[in-house]
Amino acid sequence: MPTPENPEATSGLPASAPSSTPAAAEPPSAPKPGDSYVQSFARGLEVIRSFSASAPQQTLSEVAAQTGLTRAGARRILLTLQTLGYVETDGKLFRLSPRILDLGFAYLSSLPMWNLAEPVMEDLVEQVRESSSAAVLDGLDIVYVLRVPTHKIMRTNLGVGSRLPAPWTSMGRVLLAGLSDDALQARLSTLELQPFTAHTAADLPTLLERIRQARTQGWCLVNQELEEGLISIAAPLTNRAGQTVAALNISGQANRTSAELMQQTLLPPLLRAAQTISRMMGAARR
Repeated sequence: MPTPENPEATSGLPASAPSSTPAAAEPPSAPKPGDSYVQSFARGLEVIRSFSASAPQQTLSEVAAQTGLTRAGARRILLTLQTLGYVETDGKLFRLSPRILDLGFAYLSSLPMWNLAEPVMEDLVEQVRESSSAAVLDGLDIVYVLRVPTHKIMRTNLGVGSRLPAPWTSMGRVLLAGLSDDALQARLSTLELQPFTAHTAADLPTLLERIRQARTQGWCLVNQELEEGLISIAAPLTNRAGQTVAALNISGQANRTSAELMQQTLLPPLLRAAQTISRMMGAARR
């Protein structure tokens, strides 16, 4: 299990099964004949998404099995990606190359708000002496888009692009709280409830109550729900229309920062930083 974010409504929503960490958001609807849908391109993305922390390198057969492609189809795509520099191989095993990062950084560089957010987050980390991160929502995951670590020896190993299950992280609950009730219901209908620790909200009513609480109070604290010993607090980043577009957090170790201390001493500077970034984002888009 990855190290958490310190590593991050209405009742009666149905609880279903599949994984809480899909590789990427699904398209709004299945392509229909006549749609402007390039199947070969979609299959290429499926091949890229088949690589993960649990499968950093794969054989041709493994890629084919992961994606549902034939060996011949998977081979053509892998060799194309290799020619373009996005995949490397030793002749047997395939792996993504560092060039794949260009795709993610292209997204980040297209959003000027992260250039605005970073110096504010650096000031926040300097003030509170704990790490700070920003994330966006992708399906039932949060995806880290910016992280400013603390200089302490004990710190979490998370970077840009890291994914965590949204329902059990402070940033995830803030982001889920920003959805409409209908959108929240749609997200949680595919959620697999599971107890990561003794502190995890592993039943739907409790989880919904904590998401609703985050919506009401405008921030969220999660204490050791995804991994023992890890605690974080998050606030929303909003656009000019007041819509939640990202989340900002402070994370720490529960053995040195209690929930009460985090709320009393870290929440005020976190809220100020989130408000500053939100104002700057709104001004930058005028």
